[in-house]
Amino acid sequence: MYDQAPHHLRTDSGSHLACGPRPHLSWQLPEGWPRQEGYVIEAHVDGVALAPVAAASPRHLYVPWPWQPLPSRARVGWRVRGHKDCGDVSPWSRVAEFEVGLLAPDWTSHWISPPDQDPGTVHIMEGSFVLDRPGVRARLYATALGIHEVYVNGRRVGDTELAPGSTSYAETLHAQAHDLTAHLRTGRNDIEVVLSDGWYRGRSGAWRKPARWGTRTAVRLEVHVEHEGGTWTTVGTGPAWSARPGTIARADLMDGQTTDFHAPRPGSSTSVVVGAVEAPPIDYSPAPPVRRIEQLAPVAVTRTAPGTCVVDFGQNASGRVRLTDLGPAGTRTVIDHGEHTTPDGDLTTSHLDSSRPGEPPVPFVQRDEVVSGGSPDGHFEPRHTLHGFRYAKVHRDDGAELAPSAISMQVVHTDLRPTGTFSCSVPDLTRLHDVARWSFRGNAVDVPTDCPTRERLGWTGDYQIFVSTAVRLFDVDGFSRKWLRSVRDDQLPDGRVVNSSPDPNHLRRHPDAMVDHITGSAGWGDAIVHVPWVLYETYGDDVALAENWDAMVRWVEFALTAARTKRHPSRVERSEVPLPHEEFVWDGTFHWGEWCEPKRRAADGTLIDPVASDPMGWFMADKGEVGTAYLHRSVRTLAAIAGVLGKDDAARRYGALAGRVRAAWRTEFLDATGRTTADTQASYVRALAFDLVPPELRDAAADHLVALVHAADDHLATGFLSTADLLPVLADTGHADVAYAVLTQRTEPSWLAMLDRGATTIWEDWNGVDADGHATASLNHYSKGAVVRFLHTHTLGLRQAPGSVAWESFVVAPVPGPGMTWASGSFDGPQGAITVNWSVDDQDTFSLDVEAPAGSTATLALPDGTTVTAGPGPVHAHCELPTHHTEKDTTHARA
Repeated sequence: MYDQAPHHLRTDSGSHLACGPRPHLSWQLPEGWPRQEGYVIEAHVDGVALAPVAAASPRHLYVPWPWQPLPSRARVGWRVRGHKDCGDVSPWSRVAEFEVGLLAPDWTSHWISPPDQDPGTVHIMEGSFVLDRPGVRARLYATALGIHEVYVNGRRVGDTELAPGSTSYAETLHAQAHDLTAHLRTGRNDIEVVLSDGWYRGRSGAWRKPARWGTRTAVRLEVHVEHEGGTWTTVGTGPAWSARPGTIARADLMDGQTTDFHAPRPGSSTSVVVGAVEAPPIDYSPAPPVRRIEQLAPVAVTRTAPGTCVVDFGQNASGRVRLTDLGPAGTRTVIDHGEHTTPDGDLTTSHLDSSRPGEPPVPFVQRDEVVSGGSPDGHFEPRHTLHGFRYAKVHRDDGAELAPSAISMQVVHTDLRPTGTFSCSVPDLTRLHDVARWSFRGNAVDVPTDCPTRERLGWTGDYQIFVSTAVRLFDVDGFSRKWLRSVRDDQLPDGRVVNSSPDPNHLRRHPDAMVDHITGSAGWGDAIVHVPWVLYETYGDDVALAENWDAMVRWVEFALTAARTKRHPSRVERSEVPLPHEEFVWDGTFHWGEWCEPKRRAADGTLIDPVASDPMGWFMADKGEVGTAYLHRSVRTLAAIAGVLGKDDAARRYGALAGRVRAAWRTEFLDATGRTTADTQASYVRALAFDLVPPELRDAAADHLVALVHAADDHLATGFLSTADLLPVLADTGHADVAYAVLTQRTEPSWLAMLDRGATTIWEDWNGVDADGHATASLNHYSKGAVVRFLHTHTLGLRQAPGSVAWESFVVAPVPGPGMTWASGSFDGPQGAITVNWSVDDQDTFSLDVEAPAGSTATLALPDGTTVTAGPGPVHAHCELPTHHTEKDTTHARA
């Protein structure tokens, strides 16, 4: 019966135990249904049935909770059935269940802090309570200013890592909810909370400065036990709790953790400090939790000295090392982590050191230490730190050799649901896809970061670039919405979006002239508009649009005001009085611009860093082309968002402004032959991708781009902002051969050069490891990995149809590269799983098989120009390749 019913019922919460009072409900349509014309939802709350709600609506994604707001701890079951115009009614779905978390007004426990507040110290906070009768249901609600893990009666609660996660702690604090039923017993129950600095107070960024959210760590938790008959016992943190040292001597989220099982820190329990911190109201994250995702065994172990070895896990990732042989009592083991080794096999991290003029360099260190307690089954796995690494250098002071079976890498990141697969007949491209996927995984630890090593910051520019690729690889809706809340929290009063969020500088509260001056850049701040729009297009998540609307408007209005009131010195020199179109040229405030274009080489072959070699020249350069292009895209997108949200006046206003910004861009940065004033690959890619070029000049602009690519020997010369769009732009303007020539280059700058030099994640620099094997900068920076979107949208050929939302309609139009004979992939999206397989046989017959889920229709575009529309369900089409047969009536399709 359920085969023909709605399925995959879900809410927009990161945990089924911690929904909010008004969750949004989603489901997938019954098998074979192209659409739904209406639905009925039934629900019960704590066993009491609610009146059914019916709606004549095709909507089945992010349906607002149709009843009164839910109270704390409410247990909810709900189901749905749909109907079509023809009168067909589906069976009822299976019942889906969730619980509401303990909502902010209902918390009764106290914030408690350890009395010792030296940075890096780790404390165990202890409490107990007595249950005088059994419970039928028990829940733990816990949060912290710092990182916490909870033990009840000696057992660790849950599998969430690094809780409560990374937020802008001045405005947002998330709690976690856990099922505690199996942990409790009648009589005395003991609770221990291990508390460390984490994101709240620990070191952050390239210069390892302490985060500026607060100086005092604290924890707050409550246990709620339900008994037969519906009565409850509630206990929580308060004055009766105590604090003591534990086996963890120090812990920093970036630097590492030291644990001493042999001689724990001296000190007896002391009273806690109650109510000494201020914190925002408690909420629950829409993102999945951070978890230990998988375990990697060593692929090689190199002995470098007595008792010292370098362990290669074969994959650069985010995680930690687990040791199961700690040696005799008192043995100290030191573990250093890094991404690269020297030619003689030793670990090196010097490429991750940070330096700036006038200051001493900050050496990069990720070091864990453990002293054995002598237990034969002792093990060490630090849970109050996290590292980015492929290699671990392990030194035991007893000189013993480490058995490979005694060490493993625990891969740790947000537990994102995989949604996209890709493989093809070119192994290098399949491998590139895997490498880019690993790079994003390593940078998806509660927030999207630039690298899991040197900085580990949630740079807005990086995610703005990558989000359109991220949505093809994983379900990142809740993950992105969580991060966007921090972007909003950190936004400055004048509308500027800070460069990275959560902002450990806490610029809103701690002004810094230098940081302030470089805040508010095009391509970075525009993430507040672009990321929610991608979530809406991909998932149908209009909730993300509504949540971020005010912040989007403030950002766009800041940019419009900056364009109107500030001018670059070159334009002032040209004309003291602004030309009419300059009102919409955004050139007079700081922009990062086309950051990280491939470095040129000096006569001696050394690479020239344009920023380091001439910082003032780079800083003062006119980046108005970039700023104005992004201003146009954000204003145009804001107009579309206003239309979705029913804000008609705003839609008209911003639509008209977008037209004026585009006209200003054309006047200032494009000539009558389709040539941009910058005349760079990046400028043409951006102009064509952002629809800035008039239709009659698109071919000419594309030809200029192709000429520049050929002049670079078919290499890219694009930077941070435009590389992701280079190949799609080339292919969509009729130059797929050039796109593949760039994609398959084996000399730098290129993706395959990275692979040839051993990359297992995407590098920050194109020459991240030079020809001599020396590393430069980060070896896990995911932004350049956005190229794999091209493998999905063009090589595989799967993309949404223009104007489609949530994959209600999609196009499969493969653009094979030279010599490619097959590609296969899938996308498990909001409607369900889409699969695509195409191949070319020895007779040059092109075959295409597509499976469209319920709620979607597919258009298959074949190489001979034929199109086939079908779905939902399977569809097959084939044709003779047009190089051999030009007739378009040779295609046959069956649904």
